[in-house]
Amino acid sequence: MVIEKAQIEDLPEILELQKKCYVSEARIYQNFDIAPLTQTLESIINDYNKYVFLKIQSNGFIIGSVRAILQKETCSIEKLIVHENFQNRGLGKQLIFAIENYFKQATYFSLFTGHKSIKNIALYKKIGYTEYKRKLINDDLELVFLSKHNKN
Repeated sequence: MVIEKAQIEDLPEILELQKKCYVSEARIYQNFDIAPLTQTLESIINDYNKYVFLKIQSNGFIIGSVRAILQKETCSIEKLIVHENFQNRGLGKQLIFAIENYFKQATYFSLFTGHKSIKNIALYKKIGYTEYKRKLINDDLELVFLSKHNKN
């Protein structure tokens, strides 16, 4: 399995995988109206024009993806997804490391997840991210922001 930059023609498949992956998050928060589930093809194409998308494939199918954007000295990492049949194999970690390597000029890497997304928080902390703030969205959701200083 190779991690490489996604192409615009990969976006429908990435969007479909994103929607499958975020159902588990929606269940945790009992909210199926979250942006990753409602994103349209037009919207992800707009993201593609601003963000770098990486993908990982197995047998010709995209099984994981991540996107990021460099803003000043901070690389903001978003929508890390891995197909449920391929989770707990280190692919999420590999995708994060690949996007960090792509943006090796960044001073900081940042990302966020929901406070009930315990597996996500554990993964991010395991690979060197530390929590720096929380933002209350509503009674059921608090966003946890994590960052990591780039030691390169």
